[in-house]
Amino acid sequence: MKSLAVRSLMAAAVAGFASIALTGADQPLALVKTIPLPGVEGRIDHLAIEPSGARLFVAALGNNSLEVLDLSAGRHLASVKGLQEPQGIVHIATPPQVVVANGQGAVEFRAGDDLRVARSVSLGEDSDNVRYDAKAKRIYVGHGSGAIGAIDATDGRQLGDVPVGGHPESFQLEAAGSRIFVNVPTAKQIAVIDRLSMKVVATWPLTEAASNFPMALDEAGHRLFIGCRKPAKVLIVDTSSGKVTSAVDIVGDTDDMFWDTARERLYVIGGEGFVDVFQPDGASLVRAARIPTAAGARTALFVPEQHRLYVAVPHRGAQSAEIRVYDVRN
Repeated sequence: MKSLAVRSLMAAAVAGFASIALTGADQPLALVKTIPLPGVEGRIDHLAIEPSGARLFVAALGNNSLEVLDLSAGRHLASVKGLQEPQGIVHIATPPQVVVANGQGAVEFRAGDDLRVARSVSLGEDSDNVRYDAKAKRIYVGHGSGAIGAIDATDGRQLGDVPVGGHPESFQLEAAGSRIFVNVPTAKQIAVIDRLSMKVVATWPLTEAASNFPMALDEAGHRLFIGCRKPAKVLIVDTSSGKVTSAVDIVGDTDDMFWDTARERLYVIGGEGFVDVFQPDGASLVRAARIPTAAGARTALFVPEQHRLYVAVPHRGAQSAEIRVYDVRN
């Protein structure tokens, strides 16, 4: 059952308003903790977490480092140096490893207390976003100009590439199906891969907006949410037909977005300095809240099991590099 605040929001949308301001207890995100990233300079890319929730791993791209945080103590644990523009990152539970894709280097499997390189796999230039299929024990990496590469997580064997017509940005794996949906901004489209045959089975053009970087998947609702920067919009795509069904204005310079299945919410993180929170409104979305963050804070990690959103804030001027921890409420 929807809360009173959300019902009021929907009523406002019907009356013709694009969003409604919520305050206090009605806010869907509450800042509960800030964890400094000492000495971290430049752009911060993606984040990953251990299944236990004990440690958070941060790909500090501009700093060429992997930052490790103790979440229970709320403190910085270590800075692992010597990476080459770390971008995508994922944690594998068995055996415990952190997989990091380096934009100017290899895909590294890091293990042990010191996160040493246990295995290195070269896919070529600009290794970027990473996803893990735990059932198949496969790592998928977007790279080059471009393709999705598959790696056997157990032994590091390269299992092949699927060309997608341009450098791939965010991509999402179906859990109940075999498809991978891939943002290809240079081609202004979404490529659809069947990961059983390792072939592109469809391409869906995007004409309503360009620079489609982040993506979130509502698998049960048969919807893809595509974050675009030119102009700043989220496109809703029907995964049955590949058609865009709606377009909604969002925060600028987005690089991450997450679908909260339990609450039916979309969190859009933008370097303009906000997190936009959207609720469904029929076939479209309506903004439920706009949470201020900081300039350049455009990457994050939503952990549904913890009911938390971790937002990466880079060092800019008087603002130090840090991770802001938000409780997801309502």
